[in-house]
Amino acid sequence: MKIYAVGGAIRDSLMGLPMHDIDYVVVGSSVEEMLAKGFRPVGKDFPVFLHPITQAEYALARTERKTGKGYKGFHFYADPSVTLEQDLQRRDLTINAMAQEVAADGKLIGPILDPYNGQQDLAAKIFRHVSDAFAEDPLRLLRIARFAARFPEFIVADETMLALKAIVQAGELNVLSPERIWQELAKGLVAKKPMHMFQVLLDTGASKDMLPLQLSEQLANESFRQKLMTHLDEAGNHLDERCAALLMQLPASVIRSWAECVRMPIETRDFSEIFCELTTLINKSQESFQAVDVLAWFNRADVWRKPERGQALLNLAQKMGFHVSSLIRAMRDAQALNTADVIAGVAAQDRSNGERIGSAFEVARLAAISAALG
Repeated sequence: MKIYAVGGAIRDSLMGLPMHDIDYVVVGSSVEEMLAKGFRPVGKDFPVFLHPITQAEYALARTERKTGKGYKGFHFYADPSVTLEQDLQRRDLTINAMAQEVAADGKLIGPILDPYNGQQDLAAKIFRHVSDAFAEDPLRLLRIARFAARFPEFIVADETMLALKAIVQAGELNVLSPERIWQELAKGLVAKKPMHMFQVLLDTGASKDMLPLQLSEQLANESFRQKLMTHLDEAGNHLDERCAALLMQLPASVIRSWAECVRMPIETRDFSEIFCELTTLINKSQESFQAVDVLAWFNRADVWRKPERGQALLNLAQKMGFHVSSLIRAMRDAQALNTADVIAGVAAQDRSNGERIGSAFEVARLAAISAALG
């Protein structure tokens, strides 16, 4: 029985990056031996165990065989006879198919085991798949797209690009769960250069399956891609802001429809929709805002109960070059209204009437906005 650290941890170590979430593979062992050593089983599809002390995950070395469509259509075989090289062969990229032995004290020892020349591809900054089995798992297309955003200096090998296109042409992407699609896209959106992820989706033909059709068509335009890259960089690396920058030129109804398709978190969806409506307001107003339109957007963004979100939306617009200083001033003045003063202006007999109170706030806020815009 030998234990190895494998995959991304070895890659990151070689790149001088911190190692997070180390994957451990156990070679030469069995379920019975792992249980006898106090490991707790957690895997459903194949034997994965939690270490009795550290609670880290340890997987028995395994091979796999394609038995159906999608990333779940595999039969896994775990046995003491499965070698480390066989286990690494089922991994996606050569740079993720390296390993190093783990000593009893948890430290990495000995040479890096690299049967598929991952160090060579790492030095050349190339994403290259390990074996022909790569194209059997459609999730790998999204993973490589996401890696392209994280490591923008890397390029996809020609043969790997062909394998990615084969995944699209086989219709395998259609069986991916919405949750997994969003999970990978979200990771890519907050990576160093998210535009590189969308470039991979475009180059492989996957954009039309993974993204709103209108956005996929826009991405085919080089000028749009250049502007989008700038906007994504300006947005910072927060998910809500990056997503809003990506979707800002789509109608709010399209954003909502796609958000439902990929199970986008409600907060992220709302931020994108409201930002889209803000850009519509700005373009319509041509920097000469009408107080009633501004109040309507403030109510839509609920800047009264969620002032941080309202400020974040306007800050994002400002970072992207929109002139919103008057809107920021109007929002702050309207938010600063004294609640007691507003209620005091309502007739005594109406102060228990929520509708009358609400109307009084609308009037007061509209006045404050008009003054700020004036």
